[in-house]
Amino acid sequence: MSSPQPTDLLGEIYAHWIDELGAVPNASTALLRLIFDDWQRATAEPEDVTYRSAQLGGVPGVWAMPLDADPAQVLVLFHGGGFALGSSASHRKLGGHLAKAVGAHCFVADFRRAPEAKFPAQLEDGEAMFQALIAQGHRAEDITLVGDSAGANLAISTTFRLMAAGGPVPRRVVTMSPWLNMENDGETIVTNDATDFLITREGLQGNIDRYIAGATSPTDPWANPLYQDFSGFPRLYICAGDVESLYDDSVRLERLARAAGVDVTFSVGEGMQHVYPFLAGNHPRADEEIRLIADWYRADR
Repeated sequence: MSSPQPTDLLGEIYAHWIDELGAVPNASTALLRLIFDDWQRATAEPEDVTYRSAQLGGVPGVWAMPLDADPAQVLVLFHGGGFALGSSASHRKLGGHLAKAVGAHCFVADFRRAPEAKFPAQLEDGEAMFQALIAQGHRAEDITLVGDSAGANLAISTTFRLMAAGGPVPRRVVTMSPWLNMENDGETIVTNDATDFLITREGLQGNIDRYIAGATSPTDPWANPLYQDFSGFPRLYICAGDVESLYDDSVRLERLARAAGVDVTFSVGEGMQHVYPFLAGNHPRADEEIRLIADWYRADR
């Protein structure tokens, strides 16, 4: 049988990355970062959105500010990339689409990355950004943490740290293709290996080592939210493609959250690749997902 072939631009980009990296088997983190900033190529430029480089709580990043959006409503976007790759450059346009759809401003954060900064530096940056927004007069109920892949892990774990501190917490958390399982033993890593054009167990392990090796264990609840008690967690949105290797993480997250009484919504992109909302403006299913997130967001405004 022939191997599955990409059916959309995102799959083509992922397959191209893997082909190119095959020629550089020991690619440096610096080279991988350059390649992963190409992620933005999957996303159309959103109309009527302006951008401004800034810092929030000492964390650099980019504000995506749609025309006529309510600046009191804030999204904080934690980019994916295995805790080591990705940036505001790769995720700026995705942040713009999300912000425009919900009518908010979005801060796309350049949090500290591994391996230069190990766990829990990224969570410290998350807390600093949230507390800076509170200090600026934003209400906690107007702040939403958003993350894709490893960034979804950070959005969830930052929320748990805020909950543990006993202070205000964000009203909502949005996750796209969350990567939570630091034990690297998810069922769909095996069963969806042929249909996921980006993720391999070996690649995941490399990022796990960059993030937590020597800092904590793969079962630490602060690094692996699948070991957390979700009781009292805010409203939670999950979306994931059913052909991606990390799909099992979303299934387990939804199960844990629902069992704990969390108001959770799980949207499945049939046949879609890892973080398919990256195709915003270039694929109808990605545009639909952005609309679904916006509808969910407005339900408790």
